[in-house]
Amino acid sequence: MMFRFAYPSVLFLLFAVVGWLVYARLKRPPGVTYSLTSKLARVAGAEGRFAALIPVILRALCLTLLIISAARPQLYNVSRDVRSPGVDIMLCLDTSGSMKALDFQLDGKPVTRLTALKKVTGDFIRKREMDRIGLVVFGGEAFTQSPLTMDKGLLLGLVDKMKIGMAGDMTAIGDAVAISGKRLKDIKAKSRILILLTDGRNNAGEITPEAAAEAVHVFGIKIYTIGIGGKGPAPFRVKSLFGTRIVYQRVDLDEETLKKVAHTGGGEYFRATDTKRLSEIYHIIDRQEKTEIKVKEFFHFRELYPYFLIPALIMFCLEIFLRTTILRVLP
Repeated sequence: MMFRFAYPSVLFLLFAVVGWLVYARLKRPPGVTYSLTSKLARVAGAEGRFAALIPVILRALCLTLLIISAARPQLYNVSRDVRSPGVDIMLCLDTSGSMKALDFQLDGKPVTRLTALKKVTGDFIRKREMDRIGLVVFGGEAFTQSPLTMDKGLLLGLVDKMKIGMAGDMTAIGDAVAISGKRLKDIKAKSRILILLTDGRNNAGEITPEAAAEAVHVFGIKIYTIGIGGKGPAPFRVKSLFGTRIVYQRVDLDEETLKKVAHTGGGEYFRATDTKRLSEIYHIIDRQEKTEIKVKEFFHFRELYPYFLIPALIMFCLEIFLRTTILRVLP
C-alpha cells in the first residue's frame, strides 16, 4: 500500500493557518477597561492565560484537519494486467576455472571475471521487468539453475550465489547451448533469445557448439554470444608456499567458434575486454530485443479524509462550546 494526496496543492493553505496563529497571538485581546490591570493579571494567573489560548489552538487544529481533508489523503495500490508476452531469455553463463582471472574492475578495484559478470548480469535482469528469464551455468558440465521465470528476486539470488568451478573447471559450450535451447524450444513467445557468455574454448561435453547452434536455430531461437577477457595473458591469484601471489596466464578464448555460433543463431558476437564494455554489450542487446508490452494498470484507492474531517468537526463544536460557556470573553 502507498500513500498520496489527491490534491497536494491544497496543503499550501497550511501556511495561511500559521499566519493566522501568529496574528491571533500578537493581536491585542478583547477585554474591559480597569485601572489596576496588574491585580487582574495576578487573579487570572498563568492558568488563566493558557485557558484563553485553548480556543485559538482548537481553531488552528480544526483548520489544519479541514485542509488535510480537502487535500484528500488516500492509500492506494496498483495492479497490472499484462496483455502480451515479453521476450523469453535464457542466460547461459560460464563458471569455469578461467573466470578467476583478475582483468576486470569494479569501483576501481580488480575483481574476477565472474564477479564483474554477476554485477552486470544483475543490472540486465532488473531492466527486463516484463520478460521471463532463465539461467544455465556451465563449466565441464552444463545444468539449469532456473527455468524461465518472472521472479526477478529468485534470479538475482541465484546469480549472486554463482561460484567459480560450480559446474567444473573445463568448458562445455555445446552442451550449454543445447540445454538452453531445450528450455526455449517449446515456449510460445514473440521473441526467444539465448545469451551465451564464456571466456574459453569448448573442451568438454558431448556436442559441438556449431551443431548445438544449428539445432537451436531450427526452433527460431536467436543466439547472442559474448567473449569475455582482455587480450594477452591475464592475472590470476594463486597460493604458494610463500603466500598468495599474482601470476599471468594466457586464456584461450575461441572467438571464431563464438562468431560461428552467433551467425548460425541469427544473432551477433561481442567481445568484452572490461566491465564497462560488458555493460555496454548487455545494453545493446537490451535495446535490440524489445517487444511491445500492453500493460493495463488498475488503481485501488481508499479514502482517508473521514479520519481528519470528523475530528475537525469535533474540535469546532468544542471551541464553540468553550467560547460560549467556560471561556466566555467579556464584553
